[in-house]
Amino acid sequence: MFFKSLETERLILKNIDAGDADFIIKQFSDDEVNRFLFDAEPITTDEQAMELIDFYLAPEPRNQHRWILTLKDGGERIGTCGFHCWNRESGVCEIGYDLYPPYQKKGYMSEALKAALSFAEGEMKIKEIHAHIAEGNTASFKIAEKFGFADSGQTYMEIFRGKEYPHSILIYKAPKNN
Repeated sequence: MFFKSLETERLILKNIDAGDADFIIKQFSDDEVNRFLFDAEPITTDEQAMELIDFYLAPEPRNQHRWILTLKDGGERIGTCGFHCWNRESGVCEIGYDLYPPYQKKGYMSEALKAALSFAEGEMKIKEIHAHIAEGNTASFKIAEKFGFADSGQTYMEIFRGKEYPHSILIYKAPKNN
């Protein structure tokens, strides 16, 4: 298996699996988690959760992967992060991340992204990672900038439920040693 579990000081980033359906429903039915996600309706059923899980479990080689952020102390699942739209030839992909509200502002996502970016650079040989961030999502902008993502000047409108939501594209350039 190309994608493997990752470990940080306080977290295990475990590969998503069929046993995560209840967590996926909890995570992606939460209003705060969904506040800036304008690409899909909230997940509220086992069937919807399994569709998402199956997407991330497509046979390898695949162009997407998602980890479940799990606390080492207690095993609670607190969020997700991962990559999609990976173009192996160009070395470019997109990143996504979310954290259940009680665990925000405690450094967990910083730990997870540090591990995920290291994996992307070392194993995936990524040259560039794009973060598509909705206007007003200050926390997401801050953490992306903390890890060296820079505003590309590119914006677009995501249309969701008949409304337009402006997004900015931030770009991370991997060190040239890849």
